[in-house]
Amino acid sequence: MKLNRRIILSLAAAAMMGAALPATAQEWPNGPVTLVVPWSAGGGTDATARMIGTLLEKELGVPVPVVNRTGGSGVIGHSAIAEAAPDGQTIGVATLEIGSMHTLGLTDLTYKSYTPIGLYNSDPAAIFVRADAGYDDVKALLSALSAAPDREFKASGSAQGGVNHLALAGMLLAAGLPVERVAWVPSEGAAPGLQDLAAGGVQIATASLPEAAALMSAGLIKPLAVFAEARLDAAPDLPTFTEASGHAFALGSWRGIVAPAGLPADIAGTLGDAMGKVVNHPEYLAFMKERGYATQWTAAGDFEAFMEASDAALAQSLKAVGLAKQ
Repeated sequence: MKLNRRIILSLAAAAMMGAALPATAQEWPNGPVTLVVPWSAGGGTDATARMIGTLLEKELGVPVPVVNRTGGSGVIGHSAIAEAAPDGQTIGVATLEIGSMHTLGLTDLTYKSYTPIGLYNSDPAAIFVRADAGYDDVKALLSALSAAPDREFKASGSAQGGVNHLALAGMLLAAGLPVERVAWVPSEGAAPGLQDLAAGGVQIATASLPEAAALMSAGLIKPLAVFAEARLDAAPDLPTFTEASGHAFALGSWRGIVAPAGLPADIAGTLGDAMGKVVNHPEYLAFMKERGYATQWTAAGDFEAFMEASDAALAQSLKAVGLAKQ
């Protein structure tokens, strides 16, 4: 059967138009949706991402593999998300550090480098020592720090300028101590920093309670206070830093799902709807409650406004501790 030239040309044109259609008009997802985590396996960001990935697979009907892209104090993983094609096949977890990395001069990335999908978690940091350290409370630790020369004590729990570093610096400043009093040992996330504390490589660590749960249960480390405005429901016997020390200070980390900037609106909407179901799934809520992670869902535009405010606050804090490069 022969087709005349006009029909052939029409079919060819239609095929070319179909190939050129933007992602918004094509079926999505088109294969696995990779979920990039900028921090190491075993930490809180990794744990929550893996639960989200498992449930998101059911909502999207495709595999959602979690890939840890660590290094560069969070820059490598956050860059991997921002530099991916804005087609919805690569998404990731952005953390508070996205508001500090550019101020530290590590990258040009900011919250504007992403399409915000939604904020799903925000947890205050806590201060930890080894279980056998001999400090019964924060006042005892601050007394030891006051008497020690600069950098005799070492601490860890995040990258340089990360939330846990800023938590320690903020604590020192609130107590009237110089930030140089404690040497910060950078780590690729809370997990390796806490392990360093348990092994005796550092004397102090800052991280969220859920991130430290395993080592606390093993009796290797203990929290002295939490940098929250009020005591946590998950740990009602643990005092806030303010009430335990008499110095006002609070700070916490956050985690949210983002995609590269320029993601088509309909894909962003579909992804947001799927995530809205994930964060209300009984399995997810049970997982978060069991591990003591706070739950919330701040979607799209409100999440972008949240990131903008966080960015400004972190810039102010980093300037105060002399770490700002921009």
